[in-house]
Amino acid sequence: MKIYKANILHTPSPECFEVYRDGYIVVDDEGFILGLHDTLPADMEGMPIVDFGNRLLIPAMNDMHVHAPQYANMGVAMDMELIPWLNTYTFPEEEKFSNEEYAQTVYHAFVAELCRQGTMRAAVFATTHLPATLCLAKTFDETGMGALIGLVGMDRHSPESLTNTAQSWKADMQQLIQSLTNKAMVKPIITPRFIPSCTPEMLQRMGEMAAQYDLPVQSHLSENKQEIAWVQQLEPHSTCYGDAYHRYGLFGQTPTLMAHCCYTEGEELQLMRDNDVCVVHCPTSNCNLASGIAPIRQFLQVGLRVALGSDVAAGHHLSIFRVMQYAVQMSKLQYALSDGKYPFLTLSEVFHMATKQGGSFFGKVGSFEVGYAFDALVIDDSDINGMCPQMNCQQRLERFIYLGDDRHITHRFCQGKEISLNSKH
Repeated sequence: MKIYKANILHTPSPECFEVYRDGYIVVDDEGFILGLHDTLPADMEGMPIVDFGNRLLIPAMNDMHVHAPQYANMGVAMDMELIPWLNTYTFPEEEKFSNEEYAQTVYHAFVAELCRQGTMRAAVFATTHLPATLCLAKTFDETGMGALIGLVGMDRHSPESLTNTAQSWKADMQQLIQSLTNKAMVKPIITPRFIPSCTPEMLQRMGEMAAQYDLPVQSHLSENKQEIAWVQQLEPHSTCYGDAYHRYGLFGQTPTLMAHCCYTEGEELQLMRDNDVCVVHCPTSNCNLASGIAPIRQFLQVGLRVALGSDVAAGHHLSIFRVMQYAVQMSKLQYALSDGKYPFLTLSEVFHMATKQGGSFFGKVGSFEVGYAFDALVIDDSDINGMCPQMNCQQRLERFIYLGDDRHITHRFCQGKEISLNSKH
């Protein structure tokens, strides 16, 4: 058992922060939280305490939509829309992952940077290449971080060197599943790139495997108007983009993450709510590719779950703290454009998306409630807030989110184990 002392903040609900100034958090030997206290319980007097002083202790970040093979392209081609960006920059970069040595170099750098930015768990797209995908999974496992790893399926409208077949994808996916059977922190996820790149045969096979192995699903939904029109042509029997996934068992039949949803409304919105499909809001990407402003307030009003994703490399940074900034800013644009009809997002709401809501895909993760995994970050904000001693803990956290960076994160924990930037777990 370990006891940590710090200024502790988390969001058990999205409405507000729960704050323990000079509080204590007790963690068992398996890395799960036993208690959160304003004062040290009497029966723990005299026990060793790790005292972080005046620093902030918060839940670690969860990135629920990110493309690991695009890491080397981060910050490039931010002046294009989705389909030209994919064809001109993204697909050529992903083709390089047929080279396992190149994949290993990029994936080690990618996982290290995720860790540096305070993200302890992520839902990750790999490529169609099994050896490279196994390398990505191994890298997460050796680091001690959590991940859902997606071997991408795509068998049409893609470069020949990146396509697989429904049969070859199934065989490779079975190998990935087998390799991760005994891994507690790293698991597979069914990953159709998106409807335009997957034939009905591929989608059918993916839905069957999701059901057979009870695996979660991740993909893209209603990101771009051109993409939506394309889906209507390719899947004419579907009533909406979401229904095109649903018909194949890929839309909430098992836990499902759908990124973007910039134009989700009507029947698609109802289908998402009925099937408890989780929206992954990627505001940096939506802005960079001129996709649109996702109607997050409307989603929340009807009870949809919303998590956050960096969507690197359409998103230009792996920091989920930056994604929080953009989420609030984009919601303020929607607020202004709707003449105040849709209230903008609050800090506690986007923090909840980044922590507890995203973490729910990994189990009890993302909060400091009893029974949750101790995924945590320690923040030394003294150089940001040292001249403002009157600020409370929530104000200090907000200032870190907007003004701070990875240099202010002094400790990182994933399920109770401290994760080092410089060595394997």
